[in-house]
This record gives sequence, C-alpha cells and structure tokens, in this order.
Amino acid sequence: MTPEREPKAGANLLLLLPWLILVAMLGLTWVVWDLERTSTRKELRSEFDFALRETVNRIEQRVASYEQMLRGVQGLLTTTDLTNRKAIHDYVDTLQLDANFSGIQIVGIAQRVAAQDRAAHVAAMQRLGNPDYTIHPESRNDMHVLVIQREPYAGLNMAPIGLDIWPDPVRRLALEKARDTSLAAITSKVHLSIDTEAEAPSSFLMYLPVYAPDQPHNTVAQRRAHLIGWIYAGFHMNDFMASLYGKQSPGLALSIYDDVNPSPSALLYRTGDDSPGRLPGSAPPLTATEYLVVAGHTWTLSLSTQSEFESRFGRNAAAVIAVAGAGLSGSLALLVWFMITGRARALRLAAEMTEELRHMAQHDSLTKLPNRALFSDRLNQELARARRNGDHCALMFLDLDEFKIINDSFGHAVGDELLREVAQRLQLAVRATDTVARLGGDEFVVLMPELQESGAALGLAEKIRSALHAPFLVNGHTLSISCSLGVAIFPDNGDDEISLTKSADDAMYRAKDGGGDSVRIGHLAV
Repeated sequence: MTPEREPKAGANLLLLLPWLILVAMLGLTWVVWDLERTSTRKELRSEFDFALRETVNRIEQRVASYEQMLRGVQGLLTTTDLTNRKAIHDYVDTLQLDANFSGIQIVGIAQRVAAQDRAAHVAAMQRLGNPDYTIHPESRNDMHVLVIQREPYAGLNMAPIGLDIWPDPVRRLALEKARDTSLAAITSKVHLSIDTEAEAPSSFLMYLPVYAPDQPHNTVAQRRAHLIGWIYAGFHMNDFMASLYGKQSPGLALSIYDDVNPSPSALLYRTGDDSPGRLPGSAPPLTATEYLVVAGHTWTLSLSTQSEFESRFGRNAAAVIAVAGAGLSGSLALLVWFMITGRARALRLAAEMTEELRHMAQHDSLTKLPNRALFSDRLNQELARARRNGDHCALMFLDLDEFKIINDSFGHAVGDELLREVAQRLQLAVRATDTVARLGGDEFVVLMPELQESGAALGLAEKIRSALHAPFLVNGHTLSISCSLGVAIFPDNGDDEISLTKSADDAMYRAKDGGGDSVRIGHLAV
C-alpha cells in the first residue's frame, strides 16, 4: 500500500465510527430498557401478590369475627333454654349487628325435633305466644330441624317461623358437619328463605351446634345423641364483602366461586371487569387463583389486574429510558460525525455517556443503589473468592414492615423519598467493603464479604434494625418504620447463589411471620 492511500483508507474507516457508536448505544439502550421493564413487572407482581394476600386475610378475619359472634350466642344457650326468645332477642340486640356485624342478614335458632315429638313441639310453640305456628313444608321425615326464631325481628326476618330446613340437602350437609365436629360450618351457595324475589342475591349460611347442657359431646356419637339444635347466621355475599375491614385496591377484578369449580352457576361475588379492554401488544393482566377454606368450606378466589392497577403501581421509567437512550444515541452519533476531526475529545465524551448508561443498567433509578443484576455479579465473585480461600461471607435480605400503609396514607412521592432515606441509612450502617442493593419495592439486600464469624453478620443486622428505628422526616411528615431481616452464611446456610439466596429469603419471611422488627438466620444446609 502506498503512503498516499494509507490516510485515505484511515479516513474511510473513521467515517464508520459514528455508525458503530449509534449501533452500540442503541444496543445498550435496549439492554437497559429490557432490565427496567423486567424490574417493573416484578414490582407490579409484588404489589399484586400483596393485594391477593390482603384480600384473603380480610375474608378470613371477617368470617372469624362472625363465628365469634355466634359463639357468644352459643354460650348464652348453655345457661338458658333454646326457646327463651326474649333472652336471645335481648342478647342479639346488644351486639348491634348494623354497626359491628353489618354483613349479617339474620341470626336464627333452629331446633331439632323428632317425628314423634312433632305435635308436642307445635303445641309448645303455640303456648309460647305463636298461635299460628305450623311446620312447613309438610314432610314425613324421621327428624325435623325447625326455625323457631329470627333476629333482628324486623322486615323480611318477620317471615313465619316453623320452616323445616332438614330436607334441603345443601343446608343438611352443613348442619351435619357442624353437628359432628362441634365447629362452625357454612353452606354452599343458597337462596335465603327470607328472600322472596326470584333474582335473589347469592347467599350462604353459617351454623354452630347447640348441645344439651351438662352433657358430654367429646365424640361424634355423643354429639349426635345430645344435639338439641343450631344457631345460624345468614349472609348476602355482596353485603358480606362490603363489610370487610379496609378497602380493596382499585384496578383489581375479584371473583369468588363456591367450592373449587369456577363456573357461572357457582359464582358468589364479582367486582370489576375480568377482561378489561387493553391496547394491542400490551402486557397481559396478572392473574391468580387462591383456594380459601372458610369454616370448613372451600371458596375459590380469582384475582386479576386491570389497566388502572398497572398504571397506578407500574413505573414509566422503561419508556423514559427508551426515549432518552435513543436520543442520546442519535446525539452522540451526530456529535462524533461533526467532531470527527477532534476524535480524542469525541471518544472521551462517548466513553462518559457509555459509562452513564452502563451505570443506569446496573443501578436502581430511585435509590442509586446497585440493582439485582449488579448485586448478583458481586455475590458470585465473592462466592468464588470464598471457595478458593476457604472463607465465609454473609447474605442479608431486608424487607420494610408495613411500608404499603405509608404509601397508601401519604402517597407514592413520600414512599419514594422514604426509600431513598432508608438507602442512605443502610449505606451508613454497613462496612466500606459491604454492598447494599435494592431488589425492588421495599426489599433490600446486603453482601458481607470476608466474614470472620457469623456473629459479625448478626451484629450488623441488629445495627441496621436499630438504625431504621429512628424516625424519618419526609416532606414534613415524621414517619416510623421497622424491618424484618434474614441472614444466610456461606457455606453453612448455602453453597451457591440460589441456595444462599433462598435461605436468606426464607429467614426474612420467618422474621416477618413472627411479627416483624426482628432478625432470623437461615437453616443449616443439608
């Protein structure tokens, strides 16, 4: 090659540099965008899982409160006769159902009557002030279970008493289950006898058995022999759900089905649209199915997200990164093109912008802490070093207690600022050689390399827990929080990233399940 052609060839190669930079920057932008999109989806899933657990817990708590109310009536009947209408009326009246148990339509008493005692029972009820009392519908069964009282005695509850509910197979199944177990039992989907309209709301009943006073009922045979009746409560499913503690997160479609078969005929309750209109190409909704056992009966909960939920909890950082990355890529390519003669300066600028994008790809945009990808890389490097040297290291999972309450009460702006303040305190609490990262939401992790003894990890965990106890002043609000920490030691609690991470995560959930604001260490690896 002649000396004249060498500069010309070098110049041609130099003209390719802006295009190479554009391609490289667009590729890097795509990587950052994909990481952010994945992180956003994981955070959305975390919020969705929390909403599902919260819905299940609220239903369980409400059913438990209704059962305790019936237990109170059951206790009253150990000291008074089943037909003492005034005592039962006065007791139920003191419960203030409208204020404290608003989901209940009716509290009733059902008496067990043998066929041979039928006439005597009717006569006794008429003497108690019910001259028109009759047993209906007519039947020739060996046994009757007769509704002899409804409370509060007003409105639809004033329907004639004497209804025989034993012939109904749905009610009988729950009656027998309560009788034989001495526990509360609820029915499948039923039509309450007080509902006279054809399109009555979906309903269910809860029964508790009443045994003869001072008689044993420790075995099934004793319970059947000494049963005298049942107390029960009736519910419209819509009113039951409206009475739950707290409010359901907006943007969620909830369906509840009787038993485990989610068919239209088994539908008990529905709120929201199961299939909201979505833009073409948008991510599918998050969905989950939970089987909930309430008072011995199974309900199937189906929960799915709507666009409102995703727009409320999802971040728009992916779109910002895509636009900003594309803009930076184009700007950088043009800059190199116009400054081709000043190659050194242009290359320095390109390196700085590339480093900035690389930093964005490896760090959390909110707290500036390392993200999951960078933390995983540092963890694997430390595990490799510890294996070579026969050393120990520690992994710590941290989750803020009741952070969602602060988010809901003060807004996401306060919640985000609180997360930044938490990140600063964590960095001040750890050693210079330790790594603090944010996985998403209110979950953080800490890596402690070159650990001399496990006690040092536990000591740091307690130091972190204490550091977060001090109140935070955020946007004029004084906020107090706590945290749950799980600690795993390599190689005692795991010998690779997966097992060590699982051990620390399990330990953290044990701390949270124990009431939070505590530290737990992982189980020994086997």
